[in-house]
Amino acid sequence: MYQDPVDRPQSDKEWKLIEKVVGSINTEQRRARRWGIFFKLMTFAYLFIALAIFAPSSIDTQDLGTDGEFTAMVEVKGVIADGEEASADLIVTGLRKAFEAEGTKAVVLRINSPGGSPVQSGYVYDEIVRLRELHADIPVYAVISDLGASGAYYIAAAANEIYADKASLVGSIGVVGSGFGFVDAMDKLGIERRQFTSGDHKAFLDPFTPLNKEEKVFWEGVLATTHKQFIDQVKKGRGDRLADDAKLFSGLVWTGEQALSLGLVDGLGSTSYVARELVGAKKIVDFTPQPTPFESLVGRLGASMGKSLATAFGVSNTPISLK
Repeated sequence: MYQDPVDRPQSDKEWKLIEKVVGSINTEQRRARRWGIFFKLMTFAYLFIALAIFAPSSIDTQDLGTDGEFTAMVEVKGVIADGEEASADLIVTGLRKAFEAEGTKAVVLRINSPGGSPVQSGYVYDEIVRLRELHADIPVYAVISDLGASGAYYIAAAANEIYADKASLVGSIGVVGSGFGFVDAMDKLGIERRQFTSGDHKAFLDPFTPLNKEEKVFWEGVLATTHKQFIDQVKKGRGDRLADDAKLFSGLVWTGEQALSLGLVDGLGSTSYVARELVGAKKIVDFTPQPTPFESLVGRLGASMGKSLATAFGVSNTPISLK
């Protein structure tokens, strides 16, 4: 069909105008999306910062209305490890505040933990001993609820007395260092391990190389030394209350009722029982430090990143743990 040449420029102008309008609309939509994302991120950051600022990281005893005497409590909950809820830093911070608070008649460690790091447990044990000497008029009671095993019992042994429920699990005085061996699996899959080290035994915990008998003996010696340190501290804390039974330090765990007959605990009872019947101050004030939401998130991100890096560099296979 014949088209008048005069009409083409007009048509081209219209198409260019349409293209310009459509392009402008697309540009505006992209800008709107970017600003939408920006404002959402800003809102999230604002709320996050607000939580971090206004959420208390620990208990301020001035705001508790702690008139008169009371029983101060600090919880040991979960795995005892650096960066965890039951880290030495948090437990020790709570203990110091509890001892220093005006009105504290006794301090109770409420324990529900399977154990963990011998280093972290040792820090807490030593601090309890120090605080007891500094505040000789304030007794320390450890109360085990569901579980007070290994490193958790290590901590409990520093208290003046230990109490548990008749069905609590108590003990597990032993040390473990565990890992895996993938040598046969790698051979079957045809995978070659390439690792470069400086030092004859630098990679002795590597799960992808055969177990060396000499290194096995060495590692067992490390665990035995750690176990002896654990036993010595328990004996120091419990004294002649412990039964003369070699099984006490074998890593076995007992019920609270059995633990009582073995001298691992001094009686059966809860935190409320200890506060009411033994301390004589039934009011319980919790001094357990609580991380802010910001600290919790950063801690989890940091721990996750640290574990990933440790795994990538092959250094996370066999930690020593009191279990």
